[in-house]
Amino acid sequence: MSEGAGELPASAVVVSGMRPTGRLHLGHLLGTLRNWVALQERYRCFFFVADWHVLTTDYEGPREVEASVRAMVADWLAAGLDPERSVIFRQSDVKEHAELALLLGMITPLGWLERNPTYKEQREQLAGRDLSTFGFLGYPVLQAADILLYHGAGVPVGIDQVPHVELTREIARRFNHLYGATLVEPRALLSEAPKVPGLDGRKMSKSYGNTVPLDEEPAVIERAMGRMTTDPRRARRTDPGDPEDCPAFDLHRLYCTPEEIDWVRRGCTTAGIGCLECKQVMIRHVLADLAPHRERRAQLERDPAAIDAVLAAGAAQARRVAQETMAQVRAALGRGGAGREEGGAAARPHPARPGREPQA
Repeated sequence: MSEGAGELPASAVVVSGMRPTGRLHLGHLLGTLRNWVALQERYRCFFFVADWHVLTTDYEGPREVEASVRAMVADWLAAGLDPERSVIFRQSDVKEHAELALLLGMITPLGWLERNPTYKEQREQLAGRDLSTFGFLGYPVLQAADILLYHGAGVPVGIDQVPHVELTREIARRFNHLYGATLVEPRALLSEAPKVPGLDGRKMSKSYGNTVPLDEEPAVIERAMGRMTTDPRRARRTDPGDPEDCPAFDLHRLYCTPEEIDWVRRGCTTAGIGCLECKQVMIRHVLADLAPHRERRAQLERDPAAIDAVLAAGAAQARRVAQETMAQVRAALGRGGAGREEGGAAARPHPARPGREPQA
């Protein structure tokens, strides 16, 4: 099992990405973006828009992907990602992702991909789509290329994504065994991602249609969260309940003060307060938290050229690192500079000593 962020040296590179599949929601903000903001204060970070990854499942609607890119990056910047501290770019703007994925695919056993738990789960969840494609089966190889291209030592993920990082480690290890120490084996950075329930009590997810979008109007959020699923014991106002069985209480834990949480516990278990009265305390905190995010996002949306400039500058930075890595990969394969883009970097050792995990 990969180790946590505490084991990485300050010079380590952290890599992560997000698919542009529509409006970001409260779960993204609390579970991913704020973790990224914290990581950029400690490490050299590469955060990318995984637009090619969307095509592995939604290949019929590429125009919709393009429409989501700016909106998603606006949310990233509004949440606190800083282009001066992190490299923020679009995956498809750095063609080396495709080249490295192609080469890694040559050495990745088919059985590794077929045993990927997400492959099986998504085929069941998306049964209405034709996912019998090379791109869908092989997307973990592209994901490995995304990480290894930047000598990523750490990848922030939830526990359900650890198998993907482990597969990337296996691919890197196989490449290094065959061709010599070239690629860094990454570690999964297991963050304490909070449990963010959706409006229906299940995990907040766009696929469930139970989200609180970050760009939604406050009045709409207040109405939607006021109808959020609660403890089924409380069918009537006079019925006592148990906060531990109430999905909304997970948001109370994230947002409310200890005094407010105690008030909720007493009021719920004694039927001293109703569910709507209880939720309104938490909703006020959610709205106050999202207000500055919404304001910053609105400013960014009024200047789409600024978002494009962030992506262009990030792509230029990412491309320089990617070209250097590909020069090393080609040299390991005995290809030397063949296929190198004009102006690309010559092969030279990476400062983190490729093939070895950075030592704490």
